[in-house]
Amino acid sequence: MPEGDVVWAAARRLHEALAGRPLTLSDFRVPRAATADLTGRTVREVASRGKHLLTRVEGDLTVHTHLRMDGSWRIRPASAPVPRDHRVRLVLANAEWQAVGYSLGIVELVRTSREDQVVGHLGPDLLGPDWDPAEALRRLREAPEAAIGEALLDQTRLAGMGNLYKAETLFLRGVDPWRPVGTVPDLEGLVELARRLLDANKERVDQSTTGTGRAGQNTWVYGRRTCRRCGGRVRRAEQGGQAQERITFWCPACQPGGG
Repeated sequence: MPEGDVVWAAARRLHEALAGRPLTLSDFRVPRAATADLTGRTVREVASRGKHLLTRVEGDLTVHTHLRMDGSWRIRPASAPVPRDHRVRLVLANAEWQAVGYSLGIVELVRTSREDQVVGHLGPDLLGPDWDPAEALRRLREAPEAAIGEALLDQTRLAGMGNLYKAETLFLRGVDPWRPVGTVPDLEGLVELARRLLDANKERVDQSTTGTGRAGQNTWVYGRRTCRRCGGRVRRAEQGGQAQERITFWCPACQPGGG
């Protein structure tokens, strides 16, 4: 699933293409919004909130989308033919640009004044202008017995963290993914490191937590068989409650704890 930095970058591209211009086309290809027509309305802005995208249109309307596992947005010249691809869920266009949403997990139209109905449950956004580390720490500490690897992916505690940054942050801090939140040393430093990693990657094409973008060297443990630091075998296992399991990666030598 795309992480907060990827969604932030998508919001910026959409904002640059759509904001301040009236829509000449709005083509919703999902049943619940199939009759919606935003043609003639000006896009005010496009913003990200964690892993959610909010395209705010005049008239107190917001197009709420979520990439989920396979979604993406592509920006094309307005003169390009409107795609007939079955994966397309939404097309928004103006006189200059055409934004095409493929395989979007969520497409819905809500009142801008009621956006809290769809994103109000989220914790502080790691890349948000109103990032609040104290609130993020408070929410994480509400469940001190929870495994830190699960807590970091809980979007109601802090928004934008995904599996890659969870694994890499815990590795860099030497914390076992199964360690209870209440026993993690310097939780504040861990959260700040996660924020810095996302911030450093939000404008990169290829994500990297090691300082290099070379294939096979851009992560320490995530997606790897051997630890990039010590050379030991990287372990992987499912972590999370039923229907929420995610594969986590860790190095037992660099992250002792017996997870």
